[in-house]
Amino acid sequence: MRSDNVTKGVDRAPNRSLFAALGLTPEEQARPLVGIVCSKNEIVPGHMNLDKISEAVKAGVRMAGGTPIEFPAIAVCDGIAMGHIGMKYSLVTRDLIADSTECMAIAHQFDALVMIPNCDKNVPGLLMAAARLNIPTIFCSYSGQTLDKKTPLLRSMQALNKQAMRVLKLFGNTDVKCVRTSVGPEQEYFLVDRAMYRKRKDLIFCGRTLFGARPPKGQEMDDHYFGAIKPRVAEYMADLNEELWKLGILAKTEHNEVAPAQHELAPIYTTTNIATDHNQLTMEIMQKVAARHGLVCLLHEKPFDGVNGSGKHNNWSMATDTGVNLLTPGETPHENAQFLLFLCAVIQAVDDYQDLLRISVATAGNDHRLGANEAPPAVVSIFLGDELTAILDAIEKDEPYSGTEKTVMKLGAHVLPKFLRDTTDRNRTSPFAFTGNKFEFRMLGSANSIACCNIMLNAAVAESLRQYADKLEKAKDFDAALHSLIRQTIKDHKRIIFNGNGYDDAWIKEATEVRGLLNLRTTPDAMPYLLHEKNVKMLTSLKVMSEAEIRSRYEITLDNYRKIVNIEAETMVDMARRQILPAVEKFSSKLAQDIAVKKSIAPVVSGIYETTLVTRLSDLVEDIDAAVEDLAAALATFHKIDDVTESANMVRDVLLPKMAALRAPCDEAEQRTAEGCWPFPTYGDLLFGVE
Repeated sequence: MRSDNVTKGVDRAPNRSLFAALGLTPEEQARPLVGIVCSKNEIVPGHMNLDKISEAVKAGVRMAGGTPIEFPAIAVCDGIAMGHIGMKYSLVTRDLIADSTECMAIAHQFDALVMIPNCDKNVPGLLMAAARLNIPTIFCSYSGQTLDKKTPLLRSMQALNKQAMRVLKLFGNTDVKCVRTSVGPEQEYFLVDRAMYRKRKDLIFCGRTLFGARPPKGQEMDDHYFGAIKPRVAEYMADLNEELWKLGILAKTEHNEVAPAQHELAPIYTTTNIATDHNQLTMEIMQKVAARHGLVCLLHEKPFDGVNGSGKHNNWSMATDTGVNLLTPGETPHENAQFLLFLCAVIQAVDDYQDLLRISVATAGNDHRLGANEAPPAVVSIFLGDELTAILDAIEKDEPYSGTEKTVMKLGAHVLPKFLRDTTDRNRTSPFAFTGNKFEFRMLGSANSIACCNIMLNAAVAESLRQYADKLEKAKDFDAALHSLIRQTIKDHKRIIFNGNGYDDAWIKEATEVRGLLNLRTTPDAMPYLLHEKNVKMLTSLKVMSEAEIRSRYEITLDNYRKIVNIEAETMVDMARRQILPAVEKFSSKLAQDIAVKKSIAPVVSGIYETTLVTRLSDLVEDIDAAVEDLAAALATFHKIDDVTESANMVRDVLLPKMAALRAPCDEAEQRTAEGCWPFPTYGDLLFGVE
């Protein structure tokens, strides 16, 4: 611990004497020292009662085995300072707060910090301090509500652990102390040349291209996926590995992905909360290292239209502290029955809360990717493989299972059939695929935090396990109750299991019209489900989120969605007006001049090529101009809408279609304009420009 520098060893006896003077016992000094940075004062009305929050925080720290030590952060009241020289001191307090907090934390060697801000100067000031210090830090708002992603993630893990332990005890597993979820997020990304990137306003402002005709060659040959890593990219990967290893983040796999300029990094699996932190750091470091090599790392889910997008496959499992993966069938009858129950818990969870899983990956960027025959459809389903599906069918029908000649696995209850270990490969079109001892959730976008989907997955599975534990704890005949429970779960939730082609239109029709599954294609389609009673009840009853926290996330997600697309639309208008239209006009004018010169020299020259091209370009210019004005008018209307739900719906129904209508003539104009006249790098330049 950092605090060992001031509490341990003979040389630190004077330091310990000062801690003793504060009233700290030797036992308290031996625990992690947690600084409580409280912004309480009696001059800012909103800060008057922060001492009550501080006392609650300190009690929580003590309960968790730490030693809380409070120190203050200053705050200026804008209202009192308004209208006189005092207002000059308001904004600069951010730096004062950051500097003073950093000084206190370093000087006193705190192991962790809890920040209790309130006003809009204290929050950024304390965030700046936390970033500089790089020690475990959490923020506690005035109301106590959490808007971060880490806290509900930890709560979801706690909820799953509690319910899983109840179930494991019923199977006689008394040596297990806890159940943890583990995750391995596969990170996909694009690398493009930095000099080219700087010439594209859409990449700079939006992280994706808003215009761009497809090049003659794309990913048709799969030669990039199976090809050698380019030297410049290999150097980048080697440098990236070194930087990640310095932080204890171990990369397991690095390779080319399907699309040109697309690559993937897969880390070694670890506990979900640690994996979440590691992935956030990985994304940041990927971009920083890319800059060293004259590259830009694109993490957007769909940086290039018509080219494979980037996802982040979330490989999820449950394991005990004794090293048992609960999604591995096992070798004994006891383990087999246990596996089936935990498998059913996941199946039920995904079926009951398919809307929450879709919501967990809902972003403006990921909407472009889902359902595009490169990523799973927006319809959530589970792939189990033929053998495991047949096993569940046999259990549902109470019939013996007869599979191929392999190692036979026996169930814990004699009334359940024998079954074989599944060896089929996972379905690449499935959103949620069983891969032998884990599930691979494939809907997550490359830029997303993995916290969101794991919050919902953990919570949903915890709810299934809670229901199972409630039933089985009351059962007089455990084996009979277990058999009945597994059988009924399969019967009630088999609609979510689909082993076929998720890209097939026939499946989407079957899923929605026959099976009753949801097809939430866009973020505005999905987000209202977050506020549905069953979802609010589940998340609040498990103490993963409060109702206020759920509603806040609804508002924040839709607000981000509309802001992102607004920036994209504004960028399109700017690029079309200031770059594309002038370039096409200049080129067509030059062609017209060429025709005139040719005919002045040789009147018999037909000039069919030039005349036809000028005519088409002129038509395209008019189409582009009309589409630009149409989009600009829609934006003007959009900016007048205050309601977040209404404006998000307008993005989906109006802005995005008008953006597509503007892009179409622009992309055609690119294909008809001389290469040297086009104002920014093309898809061919970007995708094949890194050697």
